[in-house]
Amino acid sequence: MKIDVHVHVTPPDIIKNWEKIGEKEPYFRLLSESPVNKFATTEEVIQELDKSQVDKAVIFGFAFKDMGLCRYVNDYVADSLKKFPDKLIGFMVLDPTSNEAVREVDRCFDMGFKGVGEIFPYGQGFDITDVSQMSPLCNSCIEKDLAVMIHTNEPVGHHYSGKTDTTPVKASTFAKNFRDLKIIMAHWGGGLLFYELMPEIRKQNKNVYYDTAASPFLYDKNIYKVAKDIGIIDKVLFGSDYPLIPMTRYIDEVANSGLDDKDQALINGFNAKALFKL
Repeated sequence: MKIDVHVHVTPPDIIKNWEKIGEKEPYFRLLSESPVNKFATTEEVIQELDKSQVDKAVIFGFAFKDMGLCRYVNDYVADSLKKFPDKLIGFMVLDPTSNEAVREVDRCFDMGFKGVGEIFPYGQGFDITDVSQMSPLCNSCIEKDLAVMIHTNEPVGHHYSGKTDTTPVKASTFAKNFRDLKIIMAHWGGGLLFYELMPEIRKQNKNVYYDTAASPFLYDKNIYKVAKDIGIIDKVLFGSDYPLIPMTRYIDEVANSGLDDKDQALINGFNAKALFKL
């Protein structure tokens, strides 16, 4: 089984009016103006799944600052789940600092969503190290056994649109503050996985998972073998960041990573299957 845990979907009318929406959503405008940016509707995601022979995808809309827009894209995801229940898993987006956040968690949970994210600390203007800001959302997700996906970035290397200050330092503090929360650190946790060589971080991060989103832009394919050597191969999740990069590019990288078939299967889908209790 292959499960892509990191797939962006955008309603057609938002695609059509992205420039107007971007006037009030600076982070959305920043990413949308990037020369590598692409938009995808649910139907295009289904086509990509079939083309790439991927069984399921975790889909989510853009995490806006405006909770009205968040609800709108969450409704689009909910409708997509009804159309393609065997292909799609839904995550919700929201602003953790909003007084509507927990209510939106309840609403989307009742519609069958499996998690929250991908959310953007820098882009949405919240601090993942602030316990008071994050507790309402995180405690609600712990109660409902929902995962939370956080956008993270490595603190070194080349610049790109969306490279923010949510580095391993902040990501580790968040994991420390909410040890019972299932956390997916997008983009390899900005390198947080390397610190799991430290026993105290390994213990602290017992519920932390790392997705591979944008990996071909960031790391050599040997990162998969490094994850195996660190001892966290059971916490690595195939995430493509589609439509940024085709799903097959990751499948090919994993196939040529030097890992055996069992470890490749864990990354490609079985880790996600266990996480979401499918």
